[in-house]
Amino acid sequence: MGGNAPGTMKGMYVDFQLVLLRRMADHNPGLVEDARRRLGASLADMREANKRWQAMVRSPRSRGAAARYRAVLGEPESVLPRRLGDTDCEARRWPLPLWPDLRFEALVGPDGAVWNEWLVRAPGAPPPGLRTLEDLTPWSCTVDEAARAFAPARPLEGTAPTRWGLAFTAPDRAGVRHAVVAEFTWGLLQRTALRD
Repeated sequence: MGGNAPGTMKGMYVDFQLVLLRRMADHNPGLVEDARRRLGASLADMREANKRWQAMVRSPRSRGAAARYRAVLGEPESVLPRRLGDTDCEARRWPLPLWPDLRFEALVGPDGAVWNEWLVRAPGAPPPGLRTLEDLTPWSCTVDEAARAFAPARPLEGTAPTRWGLAFTAPDRAGVRHAVVAEFTWGLLQRTALRD
């Protein structure tokens, strides 16, 4: 796989990015193709990476998701305390070369269970300028960024465990407001559709 042997730390890191891309390919095959080439991986490499990931997830000896991410991505770049309601948890974040302004975040509860896993903006990275409908281009923002920019936003159930949706109202460049549904995979915007 582009000189990165599967099973090596570097190979597993590339594999993980290919797993993220595989879920995004349904919506943005062109972006995924460009990203896959930047990783030096073929379509067959992407299929094999996904196959290995699914086998790891479904194995009867499978580690929990938190341990699996540590095994694949190494030690997190940062571990931040979070409080959700009355429960303390940790946000563990790792950099991914494909998206230098983002971090892969696993939100881990006190029992070690992963409550959420998605891409978030890296600390210090410039936020996207989200003011109009036209700013909502594929891969331009994360779920929380869109929700803040176009508040109030209503979460929608995704079509798969790694997919989310948001419903909100956004103006176009002419100032006309539209009801919008935005779809996200691994927390990254994939597409929008008008509801009106």
